[in-house]
Amino acid sequence: MNHPADSHDLISVRGARENNLKDISVDIPKRRLTVFTGVSGSGKSSLVFGTIAAESQRLINETYTAFVQSFMPSLGRPDVDGLSGLSAAIIVDQERMGANSRSTVGTATDANAMLRILFSRLGDPHIGPSFHYGFNAAEGMCLRCEGLGEVNDIDVDQLVDRTKSLNAGAITIPGYKAEGWYVRIYADSEFLDGDKVLADYTDQEWADFLYKEPVKVSVQNMNLTYEGLVPKVQKSILSKDRETVQPHIRAFIDRAVTFTRCPECLGTRLNPAALSSTIDGRNIADCTAMQISDLAEFVRGISDESVAPIVLTLSQTLDSFVEIGLGYLSLERTSASLSGGEAQRVKMVRHLGSSLTDVTYVFDEPTVGLHPHDIQRMNGLLLRLRDKGNTVLVVEHKPETIGIADHVVDLGPRAGVHGGEITFTGTVDELRASETLTGRHLGDRARLKDGVRTPSGALEIRDATRHNLRGVDVDVPLGVLTVVTGVAGSGKSSLIHGSIPPGANVVSVDQTAIRGSRRSNPATYTGLLDPIRTAFAKANGVKAALFSANSEGACPNCKGAGVIYTDLAMMAGVATVCEECGGKRFQQQVLEYRLDGKNIAEVLAMPVAEAEEFFASGPAHAILQRLVDVGLGYLSLGQPLTTLSGGERQRLKLAIHMAEKGGVYVLDEPTSGLHLADVEQLLHLLDRLVDSGKTVIVIEHHQAVMAHADWIIDLGPGAGHDGGRVVFEGTPAQLLADRSTLTGQHLAEYVAG
Repeated sequence: MNHPADSHDLISVRGARENNLKDISVDIPKRRLTVFTGVSGSGKSSLVFGTIAAESQRLINETYTAFVQSFMPSLGRPDVDGLSGLSAAIIVDQERMGANSRSTVGTATDANAMLRILFSRLGDPHIGPSFHYGFNAAEGMCLRCEGLGEVNDIDVDQLVDRTKSLNAGAITIPGYKAEGWYVRIYADSEFLDGDKVLADYTDQEWADFLYKEPVKVSVQNMNLTYEGLVPKVQKSILSKDRETVQPHIRAFIDRAVTFTRCPECLGTRLNPAALSSTIDGRNIADCTAMQISDLAEFVRGISDESVAPIVLTLSQTLDSFVEIGLGYLSLERTSASLSGGEAQRVKMVRHLGSSLTDVTYVFDEPTVGLHPHDIQRMNGLLLRLRDKGNTVLVVEHKPETIGIADHVVDLGPRAGVHGGEITFTGTVDELRASETLTGRHLGDRARLKDGVRTPSGALEIRDATRHNLRGVDVDVPLGVLTVVTGVAGSGKSSLIHGSIPPGANVVSVDQTAIRGSRRSNPATYTGLLDPIRTAFAKANGVKAALFSANSEGACPNCKGAGVIYTDLAMMAGVATVCEECGGKRFQQQVLEYRLDGKNIAEVLAMPVAEAEEFFASGPAHAILQRLVDVGLGYLSLGQPLTTLSGGERQRLKLAIHMAEKGGVYVLDEPTSGLHLADVEQLLHLLDRLVDSGKTVIVIEHHQAVMAHADWIIDLGPGAGHDGGRVVFEGTPAQLLADRSTLTGQHLAEYVAG
């Protein structure tokens, strides 16, 4: 007889309307691997992350006391009629793992903590408990660089213009205006003459201006603290993490500051005592610098029975790295330097050894950044998580991973307002037989081009040694489409991003997050809002500022945000649609102004493709045309940038860069987030760029892109110190005939189909 508890075998979603979802209902089997497919923008993430995972996390948070909840992020209830059968959701996404320079692969996975315990037990000489081996603790860190491994040097000539006086704008740091208080404190102080040209300063004046210790002064009858410009800049600007500051501040840091390896700890971050303690001749810095696959071997060789449990746990963690295809990393590698796909796989390491079962694991394109060879291993890990009794939900486009699903949910039929519906549920075989867009393209196989382009020259890379590159010499052909491939960690990014000679007129387009607030959207980011506002102003005889929700036209109630954020003190905060503007963000009087029958809110709600027809000519049309060209026709102009996927972010950047005059375009996995049906459109776009005289270099694993290349550079043969060499360069046809590399073997299988 069945037990009632065994009947809860479905996650039931009823009436989901998050983002573009059209009141959909679906049942998802628990303790199975379900893959969600559909074109980019069809609603997959809205269903999986925005509805199922979000509600699971919200319900778990509600089990904590109001006091504990006050320290947690506030989560609003998703727009859905009903959800049942939910289990605790663990989200393993592609968000970068923080830009904190103190965070490394080792600290992010507890591998460092276990290694420190090992050294505190066996290290010779013994120097104390585990935190004495940590660079984030005062007892273990190098005092010169405070555990950062590098020191900064400031170029004074990037802070000031010596030909001017303070009152004439000699300080060139962002935010230091001649009439502002930052400058007045120097110009009006007893130490300096505000009208004296800096080049005429005495040695004493230079010392007071740049390096004086903090001292109380009276300026314009106000008591203030005077401090030299260099320490002031170090505290106010350089103490912030470079990745978190605004672009113009980041540009200033790059211009004014050089970071060099700390001369005392030689980049190890640790003090002499921590570095003196060794196990089998290696100190802890030697261990964290080793490739993880080598470190796993070293740890397995430690036979002391007193530390057997910690050796076993650490070995399992390190073996998980190797198994997941990250054995080429080192524990000292900074978290911020990991790609989105690497970050997601590092997060997976935390869960592989977990004793938890009957939880829901949610993955966002876990194959991003993976060579076809590595995808097979990733598939094995997903199946292992399922076989432990977990529900595994995967948003994915790669046919190799769709193929292992127990159940498929296909969304569509298209993107944005033309998506948000369930177009298919069932098995993979049933999907293949269906008439959905995904079903029709699942069996797609690439065909080699009839002919390849002839290069117009070459970019010479000589003796490239960045990271794991082994003195690589290679000529990247100009005027053609070159695809750089190889397993994850083989050295592709090091070769292209790190070795292309400066001055090569390169436009680099990657998937890093677009910096901007929740007020930022495609219209503001691309500069499209300016011609739109100008068109509205001209048509109505009023000023353009009225048509900005961040300026004069903003609804006074919500300040142009469209929602009111309410802080409920000890309880989770709530975001509610503004009652005054109904979420439209503008004052009512602004919405009465029309352009060809539409008000500004209606225009910003348009998808890009519709707006392209609406603005049939002029500067707005040119920007919209580029957005359509890169496959973003389904995005609405006012959609917050924070809701875009990695692939969408890259294509948005590409649309902007297409207007530039760069001669060489470098794209990093532009197919990520792209449905099989959209890859063809991307290939047409790459062709158009090349045919217009550009050189296009694509770092890519997708076989359809490889097959379409004019030239292929394959790195390997493996990852980390097993890679870093060019194992093949030539045309796709030659690679197929050669079949000596992993890439060649997989491409041959793909083309043969």
